[in-house]
Amino acid sequence: RRKVHSILPDGSEMMEEFELQTDQLVVRKRRGKTVLGRELEWAYEVGAAPARLTIANDTMRESGANPVLCRLDRVDCFEWRVRNLPYAKPNYSVTLEQSDRKIVVRTVNKKYYKRIAIEDMDRLGLPLDECALHWEHDNSTLVVQYRKPAELIAAERQGAGA
Repeated sequence: RRKVHSILPDGSEMMEEFELQTDQLVVRKRRGKTVLGRELEWAYEVGAAPARLTIANDTMRESGANPVLCRLDRVDCFEWRVRNLPYAKPNYSVTLEQSDRKIVVRTVNKKYYKRIAIEDMDRLGLPLDECALHWEHDNSTLVVQYRKPAELIAAERQGAGA
């Protein structure tokens, strides 16, 4: 993997990891600083934090059956995968809330509820479009896709070319 570490004008850091063969973004994480200058924990925007299992925290850990949300970046769309959701497809409702600028995933039986922000769209101030949202469910995994607008794809190409 190739790692790109950037320090932004506001003093926060961003680290991106790309797959060498496909040049696809695998991990993007950001961290800022507190008012007193202490560094905050990394916040993962794309990909997931590595699982750390040590003897110290092995006595109590979260269940492997809990739903896990992970974002992947495709060339033409944003993709989120929610693993360990065993319910039938008619049980899910995936909508776009314009007021909060978030994708809302909920189940009819009220067993799962998640609000997903699209940070890349918020940074550029682009409007969200209900027609760009698509989802499907298969093998206990809910896949939510949001098609990237042309302005965002152009900005990504310009950023990659620079």
